[in-house]
Amino acid sequence: MTTLFDKIWAAHVVARNDAGEDLIYIDRHLVQEVSSPQAFASMAESGHVLRSAPRHIAVQDHNVPTTADRLTHIPNAESREQIATLRRNTQATGMRLFDLDHPLQGIVHVIAPELGYVLPGSTVVCGDSHSATLGAVGALAWGIGTSEVAHVMSTQSLWMRKPRTMGIAISGALARGVYAKDLALAIIRHIGTSGGNGFGVEYFGPTVQALSMEARLTLCNMTIEAGSRFGLIAPDATTLAYLRDRVQGAAREHFEQAAQAWGALSTDDTAEFDRSVAFDAATVAPLVTWGTTPADSAGFSGRVGDGARLEEAAERNRLEENLAYMGLEIGQALSSVPIDVAFIGSCTNGRLEDLRAAAEVVRGRRVASNVRALVVPGSGSVKRAAEAEGLAQVFVDAGFEWRESGCSMCIGMNGDSLAPGERCASTSNRNFENRQGQGGRTHLMSPAAVAASALQGRLTDPREYLA
Repeated sequence: MTTLFDKIWAAHVVARNDAGEDLIYIDRHLVQEVSSPQAFASMAESGHVLRSAPRHIAVQDHNVPTTADRLTHIPNAESREQIATLRRNTQATGMRLFDLDHPLQGIVHVIAPELGYVLPGSTVVCGDSHSATLGAVGALAWGIGTSEVAHVMSTQSLWMRKPRTMGIAISGALARGVYAKDLALAIIRHIGTSGGNGFGVEYFGPTVQALSMEARLTLCNMTIEAGSRFGLIAPDATTLAYLRDRVQGAAREHFEQAAQAWGALSTDDTAEFDRSVAFDAATVAPLVTWGTTPADSAGFSGRVGDGARLEEAAERNRLEENLAYMGLEIGQALSSVPIDVAFIGSCTNGRLEDLRAAAEVVRGRRVASNVRALVVPGSGSVKRAAEAEGLAQVFVDAGFEWRESGCSMCIGMNGDSLAPGERCASTSNRNFENRQGQGGRTHLMSPAAVAASALQGRLTDPREYLA
């Protein structure tokens, strides 16, 4: 009797030390231009070499412009240097690079599953905290620091202390206008931003089984915002259908045999989790954040401060500071809050399904005159598919900017950022102070909700536009 997390962990233990740490073999490693330069330099200074080039891929995504002229014009000097450095480092080590001119370039956590690079039962790391996204295919995936990046490149392994396990059982159908982003925000509000600390989280139950692969990727992506580095979902028929035409090499050649093995990857008994949480998805409404953590959320008909523990002095003090930054007051109606910018994209919500949901809202309508709105596809593949379906034209006709793929305004370090005091309806994953630009104010929500807010020029429930 054991959990899915335990099974994958045990299968990758190479050794154990006296400190209680396990040496974990790493099957796949994803590299991007911002967190890797020091790791490559450290590896070179130590005289080490890349241990297994096919187990590593690199992509330019974080600090890259998303403008159409980016192949010839990168205004930011730091961005130019980071992009050039990753090119040099990958050329020197033989690591495969998805550069800006590559048709499959995109956000690392979007392209990795698209490429079939991440497999059920595998271990995957990346120098980015939202690596848990990839647990949606039944892998153990987590973010690592720069020194760990160098260690993985040199040894294909990491010393890790095994976390405890948490099972989140989700039942109940999501209502019309409620999406995986709302579900993720609701769970974070329920267990708190530190509720997952020290745990590896598995999502399961009939609601999870009913989610598309894109929705599962969104749900796992937000696990880190609940304090856990790991979020995963057992592979099932949906997973196998997604992977069938994407996997490469031996996995493609022997897919049926692999699928049989992957089908055995599940938790034997849910009573084995160290902590169990039951959640009813039928109670979830479209949500929007009002504070500076993803747990600070409420329905669009709610008010600023809803759900906060105002009777606690520490919480009141936190809220006062956060709301001063946000330019909001406790009790203010959320539907009255105006926005300046609408952003659809990121590794949370930059996939084709997300763009379809947003396009359903904006089709035949126009963005409010006071709003700057942009759509940034999560990958080149998503961009081309959206253009082929006519979604890009829907957005352009409505007044959205249609961009090249990249992290864009999620991280605000690549030319796509908020000005001080600007307020953004965003599909990204973090609403921390200064996250989208110095002094920028972020409200997290689903793609459909961002689209609705862009049309109205204020925080708006997407159900106002859905039949």
